[in-house]
Parts: sequence; structure tokens; C-alpha cells
Amino acid sequence: MSPDDPVELPVDGVLDLHAFSPKDVKDLVPEYIGECLRRGITELRIIHGKGTGTLKAVVLSLLAKDPRVAAYGDAGTGGGGWGATAVRLKTP
Repeated sequence: MSPDDPVELPVDGVLDLHAFSPKDVKDLVPEYIGECLRRGITELRIIHGKGTGTLKAVVLSLLAKDPRVAAYGDAGTGGGGWGATAVRLKTP
């Protein structure tokens, strides 16, 4: 397996962005949302970490622009607090 081979992500409603380059997030998040919808998953948790807040800002911007997103907000203390975002998708 070479470093350029695509990585198969488990699609279970939890997307941990720690393993990805920030430049990949703008494509990854919308693609993951689409795959979740295809599988009937409408409750997601996107883990972006706490860090400087830059990655969280990118994620929130993507969610705000995506018409498939019904609501989103901090995941709460049991879900990662402000280091993760809970997302509810619109049902088709």
C-alpha cells in the first residue's frame, strides 16, 4: 500500500479529522455527509479537535453552506465538547 492509495473510511456517523491534512477537509466533509445520507445516517459527529480553532471554523463554514445540514453545534461534554461538532442532517 503506497501513501497515495485512497484510505477507506468507516462510515458510522463519526468523522475524526485528526488523521487528515487540513487541505483535505474542504472535500472530505461534504463527501462524508453524502455517504452518510446514502447509508441512512442522519446524526453525525465531526471531531476537529480544540487546537487553535482554525479547523473548527472551516468545518462550521462548510456545514453552514451545506443545504443537507438541518442543524449543528458543539457535541456536548460526552461527545467531545467544543472539540467536536454534532450534526443533524435533513432526511431525504
